[in-house]
Amino acid sequence: MIYEKIKLYTDREDVTLTSYVHSDSSKLLNGKNRGAVLICPGGSYLYCSDREGEPVALRFASMGYHAFVLRYSTYLEGRREYPDPAKPIPVNKRSIFPNPLIDIAKAMLYIRQHAESWLIDTDKIALCGFSAGAHNCAMYSVYWNTPILTQHVNVEPEQLKPSAAILGYMVSDYLLQKEFALHISDPAMKNLFKMSIVAYTGKEEPNNEILQMISPVYHVSEYTPPMFLWATAEDGLVPAEHTLRMANALAQKNIPFEVHIFEQGPHGLSLANQSTSGSREQINQHAAKWVDLAEEWLLKRFALELPEKQS
Repeated sequence: MIYEKIKLYTDREDVTLTSYVHSDSSKLLNGKNRGAVLICPGGSYLYCSDREGEPVALRFASMGYHAFVLRYSTYLEGRREYPDPAKPIPVNKRSIFPNPLIDIAKAMLYIRQHAESWLIDTDKIALCGFSAGAHNCAMYSVYWNTPILTQHVNVEPEQLKPSAAILGYMVSDYLLQKEFALHISDPAMKNLFKMSIVAYTGKEEPNNEILQMISPVYHVSEYTPPMFLWATAEDGLVPAEHTLRMANALAQKNIPFEVHIFEQGPHGLSLANQSTSGSREQINQHAAKWVDLAEEWLLKRFALELPEKQS
């Protein structure tokens, strides 16, 4: 396996692309290309969660795909010092929209530029995200061919096109999330929402126009890639309604999709097994089936070109 940590900006240590690229062999694909999955961990746009990074990449690699983990622009930039929510939260211009989107575009271009040496099928590059990372992937999925991205990286839209997206416990509608936050009594959760919205918009109370602009559910079009969506009904941080609204938006535009809402499980399950859990509540055998279902779904689109028999 080719494991490499790549800086996407020469002057930044926090935005990186890590490769989990299969080494080829005459006993494997013998020079043929594989599909790839680009993973964006969650973390409320404050940080990138380790639980939703490497273990997920290794799981997709075990399916036969090249995998990459993108640590995109976040508020803390890899630091651990959270701002005091009792005071006005300073703005970090490098974490606000559209910077996390631009990071995906740069990662996509880097992967395409190295596709020949890494044996990557550039028509089979999927995004996979969790929570804020799922929002980032969903935003990219609806904005990939617009000037918001093409003018920043100065390429033709086709160079940025994603082939599919796998999104776990996503935020799809910030207007819904704003409404949901009004009814939260837990001070810690309220502070998390406050810091997260400042991290992404630069404002403590962005207006509805801004909230709609950063809500992918309102921007689904014929150019949006097929999506695999999953969440849990018990999620107390990001309601499953976000996932259902996204599914409805895709249905209205006739975009292929599959959706799974598991009955139990908290927010942030990742693979929902021991490899991604720091506590027992993050292990859920039923919800863990999402990854097997996603593998099945990907096979319809990304199946490797294998001969019937080994020659």
